[in-house]
Amino acid sequence: MTTVTISPKYQVVIPKAIRDSLRLVPGQKVRAMAYGNRIELIPVRPITELRGLLAGLDTRVERDDDRL
Repeated sequence: MTTVTISPKYQVVIPKAIRDSLRLVPGQKVRAMAYGNRIELIPVRPITELRGLLAGLDTRVERDDDRL
């Protein structure tokens, strides 16, 4: 676990190891959420990154005989 310091302007620097593991880039947006007594920063990803996420998922639905 890494400790960071809040600057007088309430800014923090995300450590390089975390930036690299989450593939964060300068200018990227993150959502800041208060969760209990902690702050969570969640990277906002473009929807195109989700392409293929559910590949192979069976989308067939059992239907009654009187339905198409």
